[in-house]
Amino acid sequence: MVNITNRKSAITLYSTDSSIESHPTRIVLFEKGITADIQYIDPSNPPEDLLEVSPNYSTPTMVDRDLVLFKTHIIMEYLDERFPHPPLHPMDPVSRARARMIVHRVDQDWYSLVKEIEASSDKKSVKAKKMLREHLISSTSLFAANPYFMSSEFSLVDCFVAPLLWRLPSLGIDLPKQAEEIKSYASRIFERDSFQASLSEMEAELVDPPKLMSA
Repeated sequence: MVNITNRKSAITLYSTDSSIESHPTRIVLFEKGITADIQYIDPSNPPEDLLEVSPNYSTPTMVDRDLVLFKTHIIMEYLDERFPHPPLHPMDPVSRARARMIVHRVDQDWYSLVKEIEASSDKKSVKAKKMLREHLISSTSLFAANPYFMSSEFSLVDCFVAPLLWRLPSLGIDLPKQAEEIKSYASRIFERDSFQASLSEMEAELVDPPKLMSA
C-alpha cells in the first residue's frame, strides 16, 4: 500500500495487485508524479470503503474527493486532464481520437485474449495464446515505426500496452526473433522509472525481463 499524509485531500486508487486492467492507471500516476493512496485489494474480500463507493467493487476504482470513476481508460484520461504536466495525450482532437481508437483496439483485440487465457481451460488457453502471439507478431511494424507505440512521445497508449507485454512470459507466450522491435520497445518501457514504480510485489515477480527479450 502507498500511504499519504492527508487522506481526505488525496486521490485513492483501488487496485488489484495482478489485474491487467489496474496496472495502466498506476503507470499514469507514477509517470506524472501524482500523490495518491494506492490500495491493493483482495477481490474476494473487498474493504468496506470500496463497497461504499462501488457496490460491484470493480477495479480499478478511483476516488478524487466526491468524484468516483471506474474503467481503466476513463481513469487514465481523467488523470491526464486533471494533472496536465507532463501531457500523455495528444493536444489536437484528431490525434486524441486516434489514440483513443488504439486503446480501444488493444483492449478489444489483445486484452480480451489475456483475460481468456487467464480464465480458460488448457485447450481454450492454447488457442488464445496462439492468437495473441500472432496478433503481436503481425503488429511488429507498429512498434518499429516510432520510439513509442505509434508515437514519438510516451503516451497513455504506452501505459496501456506495457502491462500486456510485461505479462507475456507468465502467460506462456514467447516472442520470436522476427518480433525484435517489440522486444526493443518493451525494454525501453520497462526501464522507465514510472513503470518500475508501478509494479506491485506480485507483478514484479511475474517475469524476469530478459526472458521476454530472448529469442
